[in-house]
This record gives sequence, C-alpha cells and structure tokens, in this order.
Amino acid sequence: MKKLTTEEIRLKLAAISSPDDPFLNQCRNDERKSVIKLADKWARDYEQQLKKKQQFEEMMIFEKKARGEGYHLLCGIDEVGRGPLAGPVVAAAVILPESFYLPGLTDSKKLTAAKRESFYEFIVKEAIAFGIGIVSPADIDRLNIYQATKAAMVQAVKELPAAPEYLLIDAMELYLPIPQESLIKGDARSVSIAAASVLAKVTRDRMMMQLASEYPQYGFEQNMGYGTKQHLEALNLYGVTECHRRSFSPVKEMAAEETVS
Repeated sequence: MKKLTTEEIRLKLAAISSPDDPFLNQCRNDERKSVIKLADKWARDYEQQLKKKQQFEEMMIFEKKARGEGYHLLCGIDEVGRGPLAGPVVAAAVILPESFYLPGLTDSKKLTAAKRESFYEFIVKEAIAFGIGIVSPADIDRLNIYQATKAAMVQAVKELPAAPEYLLIDAMELYLPIPQESLIKGDARSVSIAAASVLAKVTRDRMMMQLASEYPQYGFEQNMGYGTKQHLEALNLYGVTECHRRSFSPVKEMAAEETVS
C-alpha cells in the first residue's frame, strides 16, 4: 500500500477525535520525524481542547444552579470602560441558549482582539437576545462612574428583546425587579457574564476606533481612552475634548486650567 504523504497524514489527523485512534498510534511509530511531530501536535491540541472544555463546564456552574431552581432565560451582564479618561462606559446583557458552547470563552480582557471579534460574531449569532447600554462621558461626569456603570447595565437589560428571568451580574447589584446574583470577577466565573464582557468590550473598542478617526492626535485606537503616556502628552498639547471625562484626574485639572486661561 502506498505510503501517505505528510500532508495527507495531517489532513487525516485533523479528522480524528479520539486519542485511542489506531491511526494516531501508527503515526507515533512512523520512521519520519515530521509525522511523529504531527502526532505530538495532535496530542497537545487535544489536551488543550480538553482543558477548554473543562473550564467551560466549570464556568457553567451558576447557570446550572439557576436552571435547577426553575429559571430558563438567564441573562449575563458586564461592563467595560470604568477606568479610562475618555469615551463612554459600555455594558452588555446577553441571554444564551442552554445548548450554547464556546470553548475558550473567558474574561474579554484575557482574549486577543482577533479572538474577541470572532467570539463576538459567534455570540450575537447564537444568543437568544442581547442588549447594549452606553453612558456618555458627560453623563459619567454628572452621575459619577459607579452610578453610570449601573445605568449602563440597566439600559442594556432594558434593550433586551426578551425578558430575562434571572440576572448574573459582574460585581454589581441592580435595582431591577428580577432575581439576580452578583459575582466578583464574574467574567471569569460565568459563561453568561463572560459572553456579556465580550459584547461590551468589542462594542466599546469599535466606538473608540471611531473616536480615533475624529481625534487622531490622542491615539484612542491604541489606548482606548486609558491614561497612557501618549494620551497624557496629547492632552497637554491639544487640550480636553468633549469625549473626555472632566470629573477624572488629571483631565479635571487640565479642564480647569483651560477655563481659567
């Protein structure tokens, strides 16, 4: 029988789902180092997928608990943008189907930008419903960032086209007449909250990219409004804009100086 080429073996390995597959053992015993390396890579990838599956199942514990108590439309809620000097605070609320499965999903800050975009598209496609809440810099200044964050979360829930029965919220309690649970570091502990964190992060990043085209000197496409050295230098050179939070230091002090002068 004709010996398979390395490329043919790679394609055949891609179709294997079990570590006990006889073909995998054949590859491990092949005299070609390239084939042995392919088999080793398959084993590493398989172990990585098992870890992601286990992590996903562990992050479903709060959803399983709520469903066991009779709730079905579970809503995860998270926000991004509490710390930046510029741009809005954005929250997302998402209701996922019970069959939802996305291995590797976790706190959006731990994902690459490309992975966040990929996950975003998958989540919005698979979700039963999702909503976005946005609070502007001016309203952040008026409310304070803590209250603005809550307002964004409530807005996100109200934007949902389906009414949630239970809320899983990242480190907040909301004044809503809906049973809820607040989880510290919830975006790394709950699938629903992690999904919301991805939606919120991608939404806000896209908004900051738009602001970057309007205010190119501040480097928003890189710093997303955070107080990096480049951003602070630009503030000193070009001043405070309408997209900056005037209640945040050092923007507050800079805006005051501009008013005096």
